[in-house]
Amino acid sequence: MAKKPKQDTHATTAAGEKAIGKACSILPDTVLGDDVALVAENMERILSSPSYSLAQDDRELLTREEMRGVRMLLELGKPELALQADNIKSTVIVFGGTQIVDRSAAERRLFESRRAAQAAPADRALAREVERAERLLSMCHFYDDARTFARLVSIDNQCEDERDYVVITGGGPGIMEAANRGAFDVGCKSIGLNIKLPAEQQPNPFITPELCFQFKYFALRKFHFILRAAAVVLFPGGFGTLDEMFETLTLRQTHRMQPVPIILYGRDYWSNVIDFQFLADSGVIAERHLDLFSYAETPEGAWQQIIDFHATKHTA
Repeated sequence: MAKKPKQDTHATTAAGEKAIGKACSILPDTVLGDDVALVAENMERILSSPSYSLAQDDRELLTREEMRGVRMLLELGKPELALQADNIKSTVIVFGGTQIVDRSAAERRLFESRRAAQAAPADRALAREVERAERLLSMCHFYDDARTFARLVSIDNQCEDERDYVVITGGGPGIMEAANRGAFDVGCKSIGLNIKLPAEQQPNPFITPELCFQFKYFALRKFHFILRAAAVVLFPGGFGTLDEMFETLTLRQTHRMQPVPIILYGRDYWSNVIDFQFLADSGVIAERHLDLFSYAETPEGAWQQIIDFHATKHTA
């Protein structure tokens, strides 16, 4: 007798009726839910699974590209909560180059450059490094001035419960270190907004520990610089300093931030770097935009400009 084909109980039973599905082709020999050891093992896997952890504790989740908005929100909130907790009402931003260091470090760099150049007198690149090291040594007084300026700003403005004019920097070496160091000299707090870079940047050792932050996103870092700013002081520096200078000038030009004095420290340096008058003469900025910034040559002069600016604003 011919064997009848096995009937599929999940097949369509009437015209137009859909099949529910097919039975699993491989079934276990036992009922797995009765296997105590297997159930216990599965429970362990549940408790250790990343899906079971709280979302806030799931690092793998937080680092996903889709979670960028959450990470940005955290970078917005974390420093803000810390600054509120310390009653910091206003800040003075100090920008400047990482390569402008104190005299002893500048002299050591020049000595090493000269020694390398003497060992290979035909190497033009090494000779160029000597020239650069000599120029940087001549600029180390800016480090001293930034340190003195931060002392002046800090010493009289952190005696009350509410702290004003707290020095804030990018948290790195050079002029940033000098400014944090000046506040440290007089036992006052200062802020460092460090940024995660391909070449790892360590924070300088003079920042107030609970006010030292590390950022992944430049945009959020810039936001925190500007949010409480009562003044911006720009010492000589490179691309990073120029970026901050032009961004601040643009925000003031377009009225997208509060009125603050923008002070370029060292007129000779800045006049060689950019010809602002030429921009106005060419018509690409208005004549009044030249009034958005001023120059200072001494720490005392820079600090007095800030005092005068806010005194005028409050009496206006």
